[in-house]
Parts: sequence; C-alpha cells; structure tokens
Amino acid sequence: MVDSTAVTATRRLLVCVVVAAGLAGCGSAAATTGSSTTSTTTSTTTTSSSTTTTMPTTTTTTVRPARPLTGVVVGLDPGHNGGNWRDPAFIDRTVSNGISTEPCDTTGTATDAGYTEARFNWNVAIDVRRDLAVLGAHVVLTRPSNNGVGPCITTRALLLDRANVDVAFDIHADGGPPGGRGFAILVPVRDRWNHRVVHESLRLAHVLRATFRAITKMPWSTYDGVDAIQPRNDLAGLNLTTVPKVLIECGNMRNPTDAALLASPAFQRLAARAITDSVLVFLGRRVTA
Repeated sequence: MVDSTAVTATRRLLVCVVVAAGLAGCGSAAATTGSSTTSTTTSTTTTSSSTTTTMPTTTTTTVRPARPLTGVVVGLDPGHNGGNWRDPAFIDRTVSNGISTEPCDTTGTATDAGYTEARFNWNVAIDVRRDLAVLGAHVVLTRPSNNGVGPCITTRALLLDRANVDVAFDIHADGGPPGGRGFAILVPVRDRWNHRVVHESLRLAHVLRATFRAITKMPWSTYDGVDAIQPRNDLAGLNLTTVPKVLIECGNMRNPTDAALLASPAFQRLAARAITDSVLVFLGRRVTA
C-alpha cells in the first residue's frame, strides 16, 4: 500500500522544487516579493523627491524701484534773487499776502564775509532739483537763475499753486541775532486759502525737522520757534499756499559758526539731501533695503 502521507509530502516537495526553480528558493519567495515592493516604493519616493527638487520654485523678492518719485511734482522757491538789489523800486512795492501787506521781495541777508542768502538759497534748490530728478520727480522752480529780479512773493505762491505740486518748500537762510544758532521751519496758520493744507504742512515740517537734523547735524534754532517749528501768518508764501508747504531757515547767516557752514558747498549738498529725503518720507516713497 502506498502511504498517503508520504505521497502528500512528496507532492509538496515537487511543488517547492518547481517554485524554487522560478523564484530562487521556495522558503524565501514571499520575502523576495516583499523586498521588490519596498524597492519599488523607495524608487518611487526617490523619483518623487527628485521631481520636487527640479521643479521651479517661487521666491518672493523685494524689487526696489529705481525712480520712486516718478509722477511726483515738487515745488521749490529759493527765496529772493541775486539781482534784487538792482531794482529797489520793484521789490519795495507793497503786495497783499492775504492777511496784510508786505514788500514784493527783499534782497535777503548775507554773512559778514558777504556771502548772500540768495546765492545759498539758489545753490540748495539746484542741488535738490538734481537729486529729485534722479528719483523721477518733476521740479518746478519759482525763478530760473540767481541773477534776475523777483518775482514777487505773491507770484511765487501762485506759480506753485497753479503747477499742482504735491509738496513745496521755501528755501531760506536767516539773518538772526549773532549769538543765535540753528535752523527753524515756518508753517502756515489757517486762513481762507491754506486751510485745507495746514495739517499736512505741519506734518511735513515734522518730517523735515527730523531729516534736516539727522543729515546736516545743524541744531534746532536757539531763538526762533519752539523745537524748531514756528507758525507764521505774515508771509505770502505760506498764507496763499494751496499745497502742503513749509519755509525752512537753514541756519543763521549772522552767526559765525552757522555762516561758515551755510557758505560751504558740502553743507549745501547735505541740506539738499535732507529736503529730498523729507519728500520721500512725507509721500511714503522711501526706498528700503
């Protein structure tokens, strides 16, 4: 009799031999299959990882505009004029400043050495115009040179108002007491013409006060204004303005220390930089790194 148990064992052995021939080992067949699956999974993961690495990525960068003041119009009124002394009849005539009357213009002050305020005002204005142009701004000046006469202060105010400037500066140097030093910023007092821009003019004054002190190192005035800011209602340039505007006395030409600075081209360039920087800050166009 053939033992059925032995036959069953023999059949199992034959199956194992056949499987072993195809899978290189009966006992390890399942493990080999599992290993293949793992390898495929790993390969897929590697491929996926490789794909992610080579895909374009979005990087957020800050693009700094080369001309942040493009479209901005800035008004500059360099006080007085180098030829005013030649025509006293013209500059002495009376004009209305909107509240009272005052002369059409004056010759301005000068240092003890004879360096004129008109020259200082003009030089700073030209430096500001150059700096602002590089930043894209259009600049409107109230006079074309420093060898003419006038125009009257009322004409200057009207010229800037009609030009629809975004912000304006009257540029001056003071003729104060010889013992007094420093710069002061004059701001408009509310009247029928300027009432819409008084608040913004005061904000501009605070911005300019900070930039002028930081860049030029000129101290606040020891004799004019409170903390270098002085409201004025007797100046046509401020009374008649319809745009944010301030008048800056950049220093005291009658003080020896200030006078040496004001006559210096290096200081004039710093003063111009401070005014330019105040435009950027006031209009929210400062370029940051």
